[in-house]
Formats: sequence, structure tokens, C-alpha cells
Amino acid sequence: MLNESVGAQHAAPSGENRIPHTGKECMAHKIEEKTLVIIGSRGSKLAMTQTEWVRDRIKFFRPDLEFHIKKISTSGDKITDVPLAKAGGKGLFTKEIENELLSDDIDLAVHSMKDLPTELPKGLTIGVVPLREDARDVLVSRDNKKFRELPDDAVIGTCSLRRRAQLLAVRPGLQVTDLRGNLDTRLRKIAEGKFDAVVLACAGIRRLGRQEVIADVLDLDVMIPAVGQGALCIEIREGNPFVEELLRPLNHAETERAIRAERALMAELEGGCQVPVGGHARMEEGTLMLYGVVASLGGERLVRAQDAGNPDEPEELGKRVAARLMMMGAKEILDEIKGYEECPPTGN
Repeated sequence: MLNESVGAQHAAPSGENRIPHTGKECMAHKIEEKTLVIIGSRGSKLAMTQTEWVRDRIKFFRPDLEFHIKKISTSGDKITDVPLAKAGGKGLFTKEIENELLSDDIDLAVHSMKDLPTELPKGLTIGVVPLREDARDVLVSRDNKKFRELPDDAVIGTCSLRRRAQLLAVRPGLQVTDLRGNLDTRLRKIAEGKFDAVVLACAGIRRLGRQEVIADVLDLDVMIPAVGQGALCIEIREGNPFVEELLRPLNHAETERAIRAERALMAELEGGCQVPVGGHARMEEGTLMLYGVVASLGGERLVRAQDAGNPDEPEELGKRVAARLMMMGAKEILDEIKGYEECPPTGN
């Protein structure tokens, strides 16, 4: 079981920061003149909830500053009728925000960590990683049926290749169908009888205060989460000591190390488009454990690997688990998926 963080996102932040202290009293451009911090965010309800939480945490330590959240529409927000795997995968929800960060129109950006590509644009960096929410996936179903209680031919909605593959690996008779939209849209689809259940990230539901809709929590033996799931990323420009110092109190060292291990795993495995890869790291008895999975699109083939490592060397752990997955057959699975001229089809 994961170490759950009930209410963690609403607690006063704590933890050390990996950003080196500059010792300089430095303020950047507009901030120096107006003491105004502009935060970039997607405009969805969940994105704004997350960004407002970050803003409030910064204000807790710097009540003298003013803050403005700038809503930025991304390609992923505009593409609603095509599965994300076919639309280009990751980066769809970050590129436009990163462009505003690079052009100095915003001072920092708040993302869901799982949306952030492993390779960042030149000049940008991850500033801090706050305390993680529950990283697991959950089932929301009609009549609150648990995963094992669903009919053999139940229709489950998800737009994630990772979720699809792992669901079918455990229960190959399920009908897994593409479904996008916000939480209310997906709940309505269940109520209308179009789906028996949907699979979503626990963190998003919790942040929206809708825990009552969760019928079942899918532990790691059923489904390994996406890399970065449940964590937030605050992205900044490199060489901006004022913003670095501003964010310092928000960093959570344990979460940061876990994310570094997961992103190192993904960097070793990732192809040109979205693929069924999962990775989750957590502290267990003083060591950093990393769990990884790679699956074929239909879940017929699935390889899992795990290893423990030094918390101070998370990237080495990520590379080691990736290498183990490749030796166990992940390379053949990924090569097959990458062999498509376009991103792989997402139908059953």
C-alpha cells in the first residue's frame, strides 16, 4: 500500500529543497518593480485548483507579494475528439505554457507532473516538487462496484494506453473504450449507461474534493501509476534566484527523489508517442523502491520489474529498473509500438 497523504496538499509545506541557496537578494524584472508574481496555468477546474493551492502556499511564506494566475489554453485543451496517443502524447498540455515562461510573460508555471515531458526546453527547469498526493489509480463505477465485481464484459472508459493495457492484462474480457473529459463529464457518461466504470487518478479526485465517487482503489499489484502521477511540478526559468528562493519552502525532498527516479526510468524507455509505461517510486524502510511496467497495447504481454536503491541516487535506480525491464522483454514490446508509422491505435 502507498503511504497515503490525506489532506497533505492543504498542510503547511515543509521539506528541504535541492536548489542551492544563492545568498543574493535579487528580484527579477517586473517583480522588482511591482512585487507581482505571475503564475501560468491551464484553465481547467483541476488545473486552477492545483495552481491556487501553490499560490496560497507561496503567500503563506511571502504575504507581502501580489499574485496573478494567467490562464493559458494548450493544444491538449483544444483537442477533444482525438485520443492523446494519436494527437502526439505528452507536451500537449505544457508547450504553450512553457512558451510564455520562456518569453518572460509569466514567472513560474504549475503543471501536473505526469504531463511534463522528460526533456524540458532549453532555459527551463523544474524549480520544486511539492508533497505528492495519493499516486494510485481509482475506479469510479455504477452502483459503486469494485474492480473484481464488474461483469466480465463491462465497458470501462479511459484514454490512457497504460491503464488500458494493465486492465486487459488482469481481465482480458473487459471492453475498454476511449473516454476524455473532466470529472463531471465522465460521471455523466456512467449515469447515462454508456460506461460501467471509468478509471481516473486518485489525486485529481481528491484535490477536487470528490472522494465520495471512488468505488475502488487500484493498488500496484493491479495497476502501476503513470510516471509523476499525483505530483505537481513548478517549472521556472533557469538563473532566476528570486523565484528559486520564493519556491524553496514548497519542495518536498522525498517526493522529489521519487520523481527523479521515475523520470529517469521514463527517459530510458520513452518513444516518440504515448506508450503503455508505468513507474512509481516510494520510500520503504529507508530505501527508495521503484516499480516499473511496460505492456503491449492489448495487455497480452506485460513485464514488471522493481528494485531498491540509495535515495540520494534516484536517477541510477531509474536507469537500473529500465535496463531490467528491457532485458525482460520490454524492448520488443516498445519496438513493436514504435514501429507504427503514426502513434499506435487505441481501440481494443
